[in-house]
Amino acid sequence: MLDAKRVKNQIVAWIADYFHSNALPATKAVVGISGGKDSSVVAALCVTALGKDRILGVLMPQGEQHDIEVAYDLCKTLGIAYVEINIKEPVLALYAAFAQTGLELNDIAVFNTPARMRMAALYAVSAIVGGRVANTSNLSEDWIGYATKFGDSAGDFSPLADLTVAEVIAVGKELGLPAKFVDKTPIDGLCGKTDEDNLGFTYAVLDRYIREGICDDEEIRKKIDRLHELNLHKVQSMPKFELQVE
Repeated sequence: MLDAKRVKNQIVAWIADYFHSNALPATKAVVGISGGKDSSVVAALCVTALGKDRILGVLMPQGEQHDIEVAYDLCKTLGIAYVEINIKEPVLALYAAFAQTGLELNDIAVFNTPARMRMAALYAVSAIVGGRVANTSNLSEDWIGYATKFGDSAGDFSPLADLTVAEVIAVGKELGLPAKFVDKTPIDGLCGKTDEDNLGFTYAVLDRYIREGICDDEEIRKKIDRLHELNLHKVQSMPKFELQVE
């Protein structure tokens, strides 16, 4: 069983060491804030490691976001500065540019483009303020590829990459975050469905399979294995040709 206090302290020390080794003393952590558990826990970890004055939250709704008040409330709760950048018009402009070429949008492009636009916005903000972009993905999402390559899977440092969803929740509670931030139903913020609706199984089932190798439903086990194998390219280094010098 995870020792949430020990892991929380280890992550905090790791973030502090990362910034000490890779950034100037005033460098900010730039965190995309959705109001979900992952971004909430990452933001809280960064505040604990660096202090609230070195954290900048970035809210990136796509038009109207029904739960954006949760994101506002998180920034207020943590006492961090934030900016809001609505990505609706840039995304639509890009879609229009595609249409002018004769290329027809499909579901994959429609789903992934906003996530990549958000990461482009995060890196632009980071460049403006001289920051480092926090990746907010967790192990459960990465395991099955439930992230957009060069979108929400990108970042400069990744505090939660080795933690399952259940473990992220435990660390969030150890940080003292209110339940509305750590127990919030996971939702991608783009298609309107919960993560578990999209996946067809719960994170509890996935987390148990990752940590214990146990899945009571054979069809779900096969689906998880298939997703894991198909999406390894999202978490592995880019394949490169290696020159053989004779």
